[in-house]
Order: sequence, then structure tokens, then C-alpha cells
Amino acid sequence: MRPFVHVNVAMSADGKLSTRERRQVRISGSSDFSRVDKIKAESDAVMVGIGTVLADDPSLTVKSAALVAERRAHGKEENPVRIVVDSRARIPLDAALLHKGGGERIIACSRRAERDTIEALSQYATVIIAGDHEVDLPLLLSRLYGRGIRTLMLEGGGTLIWGFFRKGLVDKLTCYIGNMVIGGMQSPTLADGDGYTSESEFPRLSLYGFERMDSGILLTWTVESCTP
Repeated sequence: MRPFVHVNVAMSADGKLSTRERRQVRISGSSDFSRVDKIKAESDAVMVGIGTVLADDPSLTVKSAALVAERRAHGKEENPVRIVVDSRARIPLDAALLHKGGGERIIACSRRAERDTIEALSQYATVIIAGDHEVDLPLLLSRLYGRGIRTLMLEGGGTLIWGFFRKGLVDKLTCYIGNMVIGGMQSPTLADGDGYTSESEFPRLSLYGFERMDSGILLTWTVESCTP
């Protein structure tokens, strides 16, 4: 068993998540920010990869006071469980998500991570070791399910999202497409990694809905087939 996985991203009209320097870019506007905050507040957990943490230092907290109050009224922590997939445990000990806001933090590592680093991280987060050389995503999701996590919001980056698609672990995809072109062969996209070599491997999506929002468009897809 595993949680329901909802991938949510904002990308440029040419499919880029940020610049080639991995510099964060404001792609969407206030309406989309509110939408994302609501999804986060309604999720049991939110996850990012270590590349996103090193580039952006996100806190992954719920921003709306009303949504925080609603979570508390239902007996929940003010924030969903915040998870970083970090095979070698490279997350800085002063990273914002380890210190800002209440709620549980989880760092998912592989056995490549140094023991001393894991011990230091354990002061701020629960460390889950899953996999030998890289994080075993199906195993990690199974363990998260065992901890009561039923809905997981995945915010990136492109390498981690690719890993989830490659393993057949995505159920829903929402993409906000902004009114800009970023360009660059080295700029991250929604799904990076190695890519598929055969059309028969492509995950197939079903368009669930679309909506004009801010200065772009929001697309919602369900995953019809995503077989590892």
C-alpha cells in the first residue's frame, strides 16, 4: 500500500521549472499560490527533492492562517509532514524546513549517507533509510503509508518527479503554465532524469480539467497508466 500521489508544478510556456542556474522564478500569481496552499493544507504530507532544498530553501509551510486554523480544528499539526528525498543526506542543518513552523519533518536517505550526518539530522527530523545507493521510492512510500500518510503532494524538482513516474507512483498531475519562455537546454523541466526510449513506456494521462488562472492556465490530469 502507498499514499495517493499528487504532483503539482508551475512551469513556463516552454515547460521549464526554473532557469539553468536553478534560480527560482515567479511563474504563477496570487490565485495559483492560494490554490497550492490549499492543496498543501489538505495533504497529509508534502515532498521535495534535495535539489529543490539546495536551490530554493523552501519552508513548505501552510501560509494561510485560516487553513492553519482549519487543520488545528481537525486535530492536525499546523503543517503537513514535510519530506525531503536526500540520498546522501546533504540537507544543511540550518535549512528552513527543519526550523520554520510546527509539524513533523522526514529526511529520506539511502545507506550512502554518513552515519554522523544522519545523527546530526535526527535532532531536527525523522530519518528514514530506504535503499542502498539511492532512495527506493516504492519502499519509502510503503513506509510513509505505515506512518499514516494517505495523501502526498509532490512539488519537485524534475528529477524526483521523473523518478516517481518511472516507478509508476503518480496518480494526479496539476500543471500551472505561465506566460513566459525561460529556455535553455540545462533548465529543469517537469520530468528530467533519463527519459523513456520507447513510446510504449510513456505514462498516459487523461485531461480532467483546465482553467484560466492569473496570466496562464491550469491543467489537471489523472494518470491512466504509469507502469514501472
